[in-house]
Amino acid sequence: MNRVANPIVATFSIVGYDPETGELGVAVQSKFLGSGSVVPWAKAGVGAVATQSLANPSFGPEGLRLLEEGFAPDEVVKQLTEADPERGLRQVGIVNAKGESANYTGDGCYEWAGGLTGSNFAVQGNILVNEETVTEMASAFESGKGSLADRLLQALQAGQMAGGDKRGKQSAALLVVKENGGYGGFNDRFIDLRVDEHEEPIHELVRIYHLQQLYFGATKEENVAFIEGEVKQELLLQLKRLGYLPTVNVVESIMYKAFTSFLHRENFEERALEHGKLDLEVLEFMKHKQL
Repeated sequence: MNRVANPIVATFSIVGYDPETGELGVAVQSKFLGSGSVVPWAKAGVGAVATQSLANPSFGPEGLRLLEEGFAPDEVVKQLTEADPERGLRQVGIVNAKGESANYTGDGCYEWAGGLTGSNFAVQGNILVNEETVTEMASAFESGKGSLADRLLQALQAGQMAGGDKRGKQSAALLVVKENGGYGGFNDRFIDLRVDEHEEPIHELVRIYHLQQLYFGATKEENVAFIEGEVKQELLLQLKRLGYLPTVNVVESIMYKAFTSFLHRENFEERALEHGKLDLEVLEFMKHKQL
């Protein structure tokens, strides 16, 4: 644990690695507009970096370059900070694709400022209400369930509940990378979500993360249902309510054509199943969609 007193711009963040999936990621919240455009950096198979306080954005790409060259996170932190004449105002957290981590808090960062490192993660923050913000984040990540993204968000939520940024809340972001994890498999941007301005940025980030999972996640086997009986009646009802059918009394070919139109309009191509089946999560989305 490191702890310092004195001057600048606040934030709390976590960088993490999942050894089972190879995913690397960063989650951040700050009383700062668009923190997701400054703080998080990551590259599949290499590592993740969070640069904050009076952030030096070059720590992101330069830190990843050094990691890719084989330097350990603590050595990367040393090289980045020693080369920066304003290192006293910087804060940075790094994890590599081996789960090794390190962080740094300059002695010019406003209290409370500091961080914790552990296997597969590093948490750090400045201008915090208390030290518990980072200790609770670390605990939440280590004991968390689900995917790397789930655990990063759980850590953010725990940090906010413990106190968070003493100036308040404004923006949040989640970045997770993995090999060929981006849309269509063309890059490593598995999840890249930002809430640039919101009264409850973490809550909003969690909401859009769930949408991202719905739109781009794979259908779970337990959510596959045959379009028959009550499921069929509910589908017809929702297609009519949403304006895709004039009445529920239509032949099946018209129903399937309307359902296909809905899937395409709502960008649910990833959830389109074989003829005669649907994803119950899509049906649930339809039931709650406002006109």
